[in-house]
Amino acid sequence: MSNITLELARKVIDAAIKKSEELNVKMNIAVVDAGTNLVAFNKMDDAWLGSIDISQKKARTARFFNMDTGAIGQLSQPGGALYNIEHSNNGLITFPGGVVIKDANGTIIGAVGVSGSTVEDDHAVAVAGAQVI
Repeated sequence: MSNITLELARKVIDAAIKKSEELNVKMNIAVVDAGTNLVAFNKMDDAWLGSIDISQKKARTARFFNMDTGAIGQLSQPGGALYNIEHSNNGLITFPGGVVIKDANGTIIGAVGVSGSTVEDDHAVAVAGAQVI
């Protein structure tokens, strides 16, 4: 299994912080490897404490299912194919802000989860982080 390295995870965090600063938001940013183990985490000054756990769960959720958490959220609505999935795996987050990270070959090597603002901002920051790889 290919995994994100600490060096690459720090690049993801740096790119996500840069995007957060552009948006003028304070974020919690978590990077997990392909096995969903936490590799790097950053809490920006004054970011919400409650978003620490959410950012980590967003990263794990994206990797567990190899898709953006927003896409899982669409599938988990009442009547959807994945309705109530957020109650599995010790709790998932099924709204935007979790994005898989792929290497140059398209292999998933981890995921980034971001929380601390609107779901639109969370997603934009997560995408900025993931795209640096």
